[in-house]
Amino acid sequence: MTRWLAEYAWLPDHAEPTPDVLIEATDGRLTAVTPLTGGGSPAAGVEVLGDATRLPGLTLPGLANAHSHAFHRALRGRTHDGRGDFWSWRDLMYSVAARLDPDSYLALARAAYAEMALAGITCVGEFHYLHHGPGGTPYDDPNAMSAALVEAAAHAGIRLTLLDAAYLTAGVDGAELVGPQRRFGDGDALRWAERVDAFRPADEHVRLGAAVHSVRAVPAEQLATVAGWADRHGLPLHVHLSEQPAENDACRAVHGCTPTRLLADHGVLGRHTTAVHATHPTAGDVALLGDSRTGVCLCPTTERDLADGIGPARRMAEAGSPLSLGSDSHAVVDLFEEARAVELDERLRTRKRGHFSAAELVTAATLTGHAALGWGDAGRLAVGDRADLVTVRLDSARTAGVPPVGVFFAATAADVTHVVVDGRTVVADGRHLTVDVPTELRDSIAAALS
Repeated sequence: MTRWLAEYAWLPDHAEPTPDVLIEATDGRLTAVTPLTGGGSPAAGVEVLGDATRLPGLTLPGLANAHSHAFHRALRGRTHDGRGDFWSWRDLMYSVAARLDPDSYLALARAAYAEMALAGITCVGEFHYLHHGPGGTPYDDPNAMSAALVEAAAHAGIRLTLLDAAYLTAGVDGAELVGPQRRFGDGDALRWAERVDAFRPADEHVRLGAAVHSVRAVPAEQLATVAGWADRHGLPLHVHLSEQPAENDACRAVHGCTPTRLLADHGVLGRHTTAVHATHPTAGDVALLGDSRTGVCLCPTTERDLADGIGPARRMAEAGSPLSLGSDSHAVVDLFEEARAVELDERLRTRKRGHFSAAELVTAATLTGHAALGWGDAGRLAVGDRADLVTVRLDSARTAGVPPVGVFFAATAADVTHVVVDGRTVVADGRHLTVDVPTELRDSIAAALS
């Protein structure tokens, strides 16, 4: 048994943190979560001041990064010249994708995932479409790039949901993949499913899922094949949705409807589906997403970095869509910033304050994110759940004097001091225990760009 004594802990269904909480775990699962004030008492025989590791600050459940493209980390700080948009950024992204192989991708993803661990992220959803070798020629192992990501997450000490993306065409009109895009494609959805079926990692830290890259990348008549594969296997399904107005316009021109309606008509929406971005939905789209209980993953730092726009987060939540968070292109890896941006962007859009409570933002960053990735046993400090703990200091220049309930409006990833994943300490005193993160990021990015 392992014990921690949290100065403050954010417990399930609480509007604000609880002081003095004893947390116990065995074999990676929480076995007791006991407030020691307000009537709580430790279990018989427990010496609280003896073998319990003290966690000064606020302890949260593990954070879930529900949308990642690991290789995009190499683009940080390189996309801001001129007056480019999403499409010019995409060209630079393709140039990085063209260079990577399983070994270099392993090194880059390991460093990127370790950076996430430092930020308090205990689980990541990797929206993976960089499948094949140059020109689209499969590796001897057609899932070699997937295996590299699984190994990278293991080295970094975090859990992974590998969302294998079908990416078959270059546009809504069915244009063929060209240039570096050929590395993404499997030809058609049946061959995509055959490749994914052949990948069955036994590692306990990984689960599989599926993804429709977008309505640009999967022909309408093949959407049901991808959605059906995910449904038969009981796995999560993710899809980029309405990230750009141009995507909506192209879909209307070809199919006579919005991307959301197209997905609904082909059985893609539902409780196990997460729409990523959903930045430009119509009122009807919001209703379709909410009525089907399709989740929405917001990635505010990427959406503003690419000048994509501000999505109607509050309206989507009220319609019935559970909200989660992602760092997407990793312009910033900081779920505290992603969470508060959900509220702050709503303020910019509406010129009003108070759209999301602190507890709602915590839920989006923890419980809902894990659920969207197929880890329904994580994201809460509750008996039986996975022993994932993230401790945030309350005495930094950013958090000093801030009440614990205000941490998501004040802290940054730099304030994370202690991270436990499945009962195992991965970060202590703000330092990753196995990865020299700055050095490995520097070296792997240099190799990816050379």
